[in-house]
Amino acid sequence: MSLETYRRKRDFAATPEPKGEASKKGGAAHSFVIQEHHARRLHYDLRLELGGVYKSWAVTRGPSLVAGVKRLAVEVEDHPLAYGSFEGTIPKGEYGAGTVAIWDKGSWTPEGDAEKGLAKGHLEFTLEGDKLKGRWHLVRMARKGREKRNNWLLIKSEDDYARDEDEPDILDEAGEAETGGGKTGGKETGGRKPDAPLKGSKKAKMPDFVPPQLATLKRHAPTAKGWIHEIKFDGYRLQAQIEDGKAVLLTRSGLDWTDRFGPDVAKALAALPVQQAVLDGELVVEASGGASDFSALQADLSAGRTDRFVYVAFDLLHLDGRDLTGVRLDARKAALQRLLDKAPEVLRYSEHFEEDGEMVLRHACRLSLEGVISKRASGPYRSGRSKDWIKSKCGERQEMVVAGYMPSSVSDEAIGSLVLGIYEDGELRHAGRVGTGFSRAVAEDLYERLHAIERKTSPFAGRLDATARRGVRFVKPELVAEVEFRSWTADRRVRHASFRGLREDKAARDVTREAPADKNDPPAQPRPSIKLTHPDRVYWADAGVTKEGLADYYTQVWRFMAPLVVARPLALLRCPRGTAQKCFFQKHAWKGMNGEILTRQDPLGDDGDSLIAIDSLDGLIGLVQGAALEIHPWQASLDDLEKPDQVVIDLDPGDGVDWPVMLDAARQVRDRLEDAGLVPFVKTTGGKGLHVVAPLKPKAGWDEVKGFARDIAEAMEADDPELFIARSTKAARKGRIFVDYLRNGRNNTAIAPYSSRARDGATVAMPLAWDELDPSIGSGHFTVVNAMARLDSLAEDPWADFRKAEAVLKPKAGRKRKG
Repeated sequence: MSLETYRRKRDFAATPEPKGEASKKGGAAHSFVIQEHHARRLHYDLRLELGGVYKSWAVTRGPSLVAGVKRLAVEVEDHPLAYGSFEGTIPKGEYGAGTVAIWDKGSWTPEGDAEKGLAKGHLEFTLEGDKLKGRWHLVRMARKGREKRNNWLLIKSEDDYARDEDEPDILDEAGEAETGGGKTGGKETGGRKPDAPLKGSKKAKMPDFVPPQLATLKRHAPTAKGWIHEIKFDGYRLQAQIEDGKAVLLTRSGLDWTDRFGPDVAKALAALPVQQAVLDGELVVEASGGASDFSALQADLSAGRTDRFVYVAFDLLHLDGRDLTGVRLDARKAALQRLLDKAPEVLRYSEHFEEDGEMVLRHACRLSLEGVISKRASGPYRSGRSKDWIKSKCGERQEMVVAGYMPSSVSDEAIGSLVLGIYEDGELRHAGRVGTGFSRAVAEDLYERLHAIERKTSPFAGRLDATARRGVRFVKPELVAEVEFRSWTADRRVRHASFRGLREDKAARDVTREAPADKNDPPAQPRPSIKLTHPDRVYWADAGVTKEGLADYYTQVWRFMAPLVVARPLALLRCPRGTAQKCFFQKHAWKGMNGEILTRQDPLGDDGDSLIAIDSLDGLIGLVQGAALEIHPWQASLDDLEKPDQVVIDLDPGDGVDWPVMLDAARQVRDRLEDAGLVPFVKTTGGKGLHVVAPLKPKAGWDEVKGFARDIAEAMEADDPELFIARSTKAARKGRIFVDYLRNGRNNTAIAPYSSRARDGATVAMPLAWDELDPSIGSGHFTVVNAMARLDSLAEDPWADFRKAEAVLKPKAGRKRKG
């Protein structure tokens, strides 16, 4: 186990913490220590000796001796064993700044294999300490999209050392040592009493409305000290006002939208332990990948669905008769965190990061999130746009005025695309069109709204050319659309745009072009020559992705995808009416197939069974025209059909397999392939699992390659039969990972890197670097809509050297077992 993360976070010239080394000693019983840590917020650090280091968790409210009571334990980096005796003060400005004191220590004994327990997410153990004794559990919780770390629950077992609820709390009983005026034990935190006025606050009446503070757009996030960085949420900015047990939600212009979001959020806000409060935050809906998604929010509003709404609060402006806008931000956030400490899941506190802003932004972009909001930690709350708040985006996205529409080519009561505009010097200028991102319901709703406000003349200040005018129905410029796009063209039109929803909380007259001065447009992409028929046909109704949207995605991703799919036999999953209708597999040419798609006769197939392949972007767009929503290549090229040039191990989790266990399984496959002299690569499948793929020199035949993969699968099952299974029997997969080697036979296929999937959310299979394997990236995390934000942020393609890494498969190499 490594101490690299521990050391990277600390300057040992400034902090008294021990640098330490990993120890090689071991034994049945190990030491444990719990340290009382008065950092930004009081917590208790639980450390269990394992593998020569202390595995560590920050228990936010401290341990409880009441059996069954769950205490949040946030997994943190491994610590050296020398940390077990550390007490002292970590200087201000250093990681974990504050005082550390030993609260309890002793020995611990795991039940069974501790490392397997940690990997599976349930560690049962016995403590023999000065204060804590008996049996305990650490249980890992399912990770949510925006959570940076693994969250566990620390739970006391029912035994002779457990206490009843009405008995004294072990934390209170342990003493009442003072730290800056606050008691230990979690009752009072932050070095002050909860009811003490915050420095900079002042007495004030409850405000009717506080105009929001707005961020200034910059290409880069701040890197200097004194800034905190929050993930940019993708929802509605709302001010929550709480008074006398009632709560209202106000838009950024002060409109009361409480009733639009159902009763749960307002009810939870009203139940907070305050008489008066004003919170600033964002109401969001999380999509399947775990990140907030404005389109999903819009869809839920349209459908009248309210069960997925979450209010994420990031600021506190007023509290029980005191105006907090003059208080520094980090103090406001600390008070907000205390306020939301026991709030239900529908209310969340917006965590922040104090690391280098550019590093936080890069990580957000690699996760295909919208971007980062950086805020000056010492800053007051100032209504209006401020340079104390900086927003840095992973891609181009902004509000635009709807100036017209094109009718749908597949329905008489739906729009096919929107004509967009922005205001410059008080005049509306043409900004292009958006033709994807509409579900059928949204397209019909937009048609109804826009048909009612049609006008005969163009609302643009300048005259449109004939191409831009053709077929357009102009409307009064009243509606505002949120649009995500690839870049601006030289004539200030949006390129590869996708509709994300209507912004009813912003006036059309306020919409201007957002573009940081140092922003460089990405390089121009090749353009396909194929003209799509019915480009507005919806392929994914839930995500609003149309035929044109899928073609735009493939046009952008082609430079990454081409080396991995060109000149390979393909099997396709075709869905002519989209994922909502019947889909079917296609392995051979079909009537009406686009002429850019290649055909080759299979020398071992029946007459007329011609293989299909592509060798260009036009060929790929031809597949889109043919409604191919999934692309599955062979493990061999057309140049040598009988000699595979790659081997793939498909890890398919059964019910009950946690994602971190899947990540560990992929690393085990990697190790086995490396032992065989191969270079493994990894990708998400866009479904539930992971593929580990190694390129081969085309020397071995199908039987040998398939046998090699089978040997790996059977060896993994033999080494850990409780976790792995090499048979495809579904009944036996519960709680186990199916190591699927069958994709390596002739005529068998696996999903192509970057291919879309005919699944909810328009997910895609995404190549990753090995150091990106992290619980925050699930198999379905990346989609047609968000994938380019990730790819634009990469310094290099993680699979760029895939073909260069070809190696000869050694006979019987897969039979080597680990452990």
